Amino acid sequence: MAVGGVPARRSVSAKSSDITLLLTAWRGGDAAAFDQLVDALYGELHRIARRCMAGERAGHSLQPTALVNEAYLRLVDAQRVDWLNRDHFLAVAARQMRRVLVDIARAKGYRKRGGSAVRVTFDEALPVVHEPGRDLVALDDALTALGSMDERKARVVEMRFFGGLSVEQSAHALHVSVETVMRDWKFAKAWLLRELRQPGGTSERP
Repeated sequence: MAVGGVPARRSVSAKSSDITLLLTAWRGGDAAAFDQLVDALYGELHRIARRCMAGERAGHSLQPTALVNEAYLRLVDAQRVDWLNRDHFLAVAARQMRRVLVDIARAKGYRKRGGSAVRVTFDEALPVVHEPGRDLVALDDALTALGSMDERKARVVEMRFFGGLSVEQSAHALHVSVETVMRDWKFAKAWLLRELRQPGGTSERP
């Protein structure tokens, strides 16, 4: 349940069909369904938060639990999203966590890409970086550029890279084939690596 707008941690299990029913109820205006949804998926949300923060320096102003709480507050306003399934919800949660971290990095004055090339690896792990905040802003800029050309490919990166979703889960969330996700992931990795390795970056399709 939620206390003061923040989800309290509970150990609750639910089948995918139950999650879909909760998503439908929440979209229909049942506020209690959202708290049940967060309770049921708290472990997954915390795992995503840890993954999103794995490249952050020690002493970051947020910790994984706080990042889940911040994402919770943003997700409350996403009630009217046409939710598809459990994986779709987790993908959107991962996006919100990324937005929280990017907003913090920008607030600290990290500049957009253009100063120097950043080090990011897409080996299906998280980035290995010198300056986590700056690299996160650079990656966000590059993802925005990719999304302006191909929204689905950018979503695949969010799901795989930030959310840690499998190829199958990503395909389920996007309602496309596994083969399509694999092609999108391969293309997006190559495109983003090229963007991030160039000091000025580009926004042209290869």
